[in-house]
Amino acid sequence: MPVISRFYGIIIKMYFKEHGIPHFHAIYAEYNGVFNAKTFEMIEGDLPNRAQKMVIVWAKKYQKDLLEMWKTQDYKKLPGLK
Repeated sequence: MPVISRFYGIIIKMYFKEHGIPHFHAIYAEYNGVFNAKTFEMIEGDLPNRAQKMVIVWAKKYQKDLLEMWKTQDYKKLPGLK
């Protein structure tokens, strides 16, 4: 699972042979969250609230890129939050 972005200790990854709804994974220390790339809802995991908020801000900024990567299975690295 390639790393798409890193910011503030959060690592964003996406599996490229996965089925189901478009989603990505966020890892922060020992915590993990799976986010719907369309609605930004955390659909699984235990990511702390503050980290969830940062991931959602980032995902809203790069939603088009995330959905395109999911559709084409073509990996690219995205900038983090600043």
